[in-house]
Amino acid sequence: MNEFTPHTMQPADYEEAKRIARAGDTSERAALASRTDLAPEILYYLAADKASPVRIAVAANGSTPPQANALLAGDPDESVRVALARKIAALSPGLDQHERDRLSRLTWETLARLVNDTAVQVRAAIADVVKAMPDAPRALITRLARDTELPVAGPVLEFSPLLTTEDLLALVADPPAPATVTAIARRPHLNADVSDAIAASASSAAITQLLANPSAQIREATLDALIARAPAHKEWHEPLVHRPRLSPAAARKLAGIVAQHLVHKLSERPDIDPATAAFLKAQVVRQVAWTGPAAAHPSDEPLPAQALGEAAELEDEGELTEDRLLMSAALGETRRVAAMIARAAGLPLAVVDRAAALRSAKGLVALCWKAGFSMRAAVVVQALLGRLPPASAITSIPGRPWPLSEEEMRWQIAFLSRACHGPKPGAAQGRARIVQA
Repeated sequence: MNEFTPHTMQPADYEEAKRIARAGDTSERAALASRTDLAPEILYYLAADKASPVRIAVAANGSTPPQANALLAGDPDESVRVALARKIAALSPGLDQHERDRLSRLTWETLARLVNDTAVQVRAAIADVVKAMPDAPRALITRLARDTELPVAGPVLEFSPLLTTEDLLALVADPPAPATVTAIARRPHLNADVSDAIAASASSAAITQLLANPSAQIREATLDALIARAPAHKEWHEPLVHRPRLSPAAARKLAGIVAQHLVHKLSERPDIDPATAAFLKAQVVRQVAWTGPAAAHPSDEPLPAQALGEAAELEDEGELTEDRLLMSAALGETRRVAAMIARAAGLPLAVVDRAAALRSAKGLVALCWKAGFSMRAAVVVQALLGRLPPASAITSIPGRPWPLSEEEMRWQIAFLSRACHGPKPGAAQGRARIVQA
């Protein structure tokens, strides 16, 4: 016992401590084992106590001598070893496996034994303590990073500042477990080289985590390659849409892949330029048209009279604009869009409904012209109200604001109006409402 550090307990205290250690009840012995001023030899004696709560208290006590720690590293109770692992791990920055001092070397050997413990929770306890330490022993960190159990390796792979780019690339290339790369993909501020390696891996789960990691650096070329593969990986769609930086080209490519509600989210991103936002909104409308607007908002559509009333209120407020029309179209609000066109064109709603029922591309284009909207709106309206696929829709012609002549568009409006028994007496004339994109 002469190797123990001398204690400073008073003789009376020392004798009382010995008495409790030998004959006290479990709670008394556990309380005694928690004392940091206890004589080391008494802590060593309590390290072999028959009651686990006592041994747990010894294991957690920072004053427990290295010899007692070494004894507890082989304790049959996992909870004892977990308590010991957390304590020894906290001491790891000051440990050196080549330390000449025998007691310091003994503490290192205890840590090494715990790192190789068969119980996952013991190893995980060490990882949880050292995961973010900048001065933990590098050998300890690399050992934990290569553990095959995620509760052990995961915290270190995700947070340890001691893992270099070379370490991470090696782990991605030869992962000890399937979840290794997924944990790396969650690392804050992951650099582009490691992101490239993850993107090139076959693990869809890891790529999903990479895309969902907002601070991960992903090169534009790498992101484009993942978007090209995204049709086969629905789980990538939402994290792709929410990436912090998306080029207009990437946003347009995604619009052709992801679901309608995600295209709508894309169109609302503050970093999307107006032209791309308009393209995305048109894409939403096409998806609504092809799948049926009722599926998008089955109970939100107003009755015709209500829709016309809303359009009139928008007009009174100066809000009956093309942007407002496109917003309603993006949400699949067919009745509101039809009412807005009718109100802006000064025509009965039945005329717009007739053009939609006939699926008349020319009629719908003419109505948008009459309402003072642009050809951009006309393309959207053909998809939403006429449910016309792109191949059947009339599109703009470079250098011309409208692909149809004014004479042709007037004829279309007259035809639709006659089919609906003419416009209501006193209907207002269409007003120019062209709003800049």
